Amino acid sequence: MNTRPVGKTGMLATIIGLGCEHLIKKPYEAVDEVIGAAIDCGINIMDVFMPGAEVRGQIGRALRGRRGKVLIQGHIGSVDVREQFGQSRDLGECTRYFEELLRYLDTDYIDFGMLHFMDTHEHIDLMINNGVVEYAQQLKKNGKIRAIGASVHNPQTARRLVEEGMVEMLMFSINPAYDMMPDLGDIEQMMSDGYASRVSKIDPARAELYRLCEDRGVGITVMKAFCAGKLLSADHSIFTQALSPVQCIHYALTRPAVASVLVGCEFREEVEAAVRYCVADEAEKDFSETISHIKDGVEGGFRENCVYCGHCQPCPADINVAQVIKYLDIACLNEKDISPGILQQYRSLPARASGCRRCGNCEERCPFSVPVMRKLEKAVQLFGS
Repeated sequence: MNTRPVGKTGMLATIIGLGCEHLIKKPYEAVDEVIGAAIDCGINIMDVFMPGAEVRGQIGRALRGRRGKVLIQGHIGSVDVREQFGQSRDLGECTRYFEELLRYLDTDYIDFGMLHFMDTHEHIDLMINNGVVEYAQQLKKNGKIRAIGASVHNPQTARRLVEEGMVEMLMFSINPAYDMMPDLGDIEQMMSDGYASRVSKIDPARAELYRLCEDRGVGITVMKAFCAGKLLSADHSIFTQALSPVQCIHYALTRPAVASVLVGCEFREEVEAAVRYCVADEAEKDFSETISHIKDGVEGGFRENCVYCGHCQPCPADINVAQVIKYLDIACLNEKDISPGILQQYRSLPARASGCRRCGNCEERCPFSVPVMRKLEKAVQLFGS
């Protein structure tokens, strides 16, 4: 399976990862089957946010002898509240549950120590003021975690974490419906049955977050790629047709900075279905036609916004148009001080924007009416020939 770097952490994650939330209350045999299937299929990253002793212990047992084959996202601040999942900003509780995570997983370290559920500025302030962020930094210094991350659903708080240099990677909720949703700051509202009524057009805050992360070298692992299954059903989706799991995964993987899409699985068959993405052809991956048809009552959508779907190809000048526009979008965050890394990536392209023949083929093919040629001109202005 292909791997991608998780930002500047120095770690490579497989493009498909495992979310372990569906292993709660499962017998050990089921947990072992899913963990084994993931490793057998080449998956090397998994997220463990659940605080329960039973599920953590079963995952640890299933990983015995195989710990070195996986990168683990373990959360700082995920706790039990009367035997139910909860969040804490208390240093003592956060410390206790993280040390228990190490013990239950039977490991000396966690690869990504995730500040858990950073969805409001108050959450961040509490984690700073109560010493939890300093605790995470000390864990990294002592080798108990290899990189500091955060799980976030809110693009505004995610942006703050990145801009203030508090994290090296994010776990963020990404799918085409959420990318058209205004900043609610509340995952429960995002997941509710009435979510479609709040969707209007692509949210610039989310698009800018992905570009900022790419610019700063902050990697993203993806949660909620299927929108809790809503996008897989025409009845519950905001689009007139259902998306397939392959299309949802491909959408997330085409966002800037994304390293891996974490898919929740409770059976071996679901793991194997997720990794079938790796052998899917381009036609199976293509999500553009589906997300260009939105149900009545939902306005705006992705019109005139490039989603990097690649429908503009092939270019007679061999320009990778989607890639050029992606680098352009990132560079436009700070035109006066373009990141050397983005400039280097653009200049490494075999064919650059200056080679555009203005044939217009790309604009004719684009499902979202993106002014492609104007964007290529802008790329030449910013990056040079």
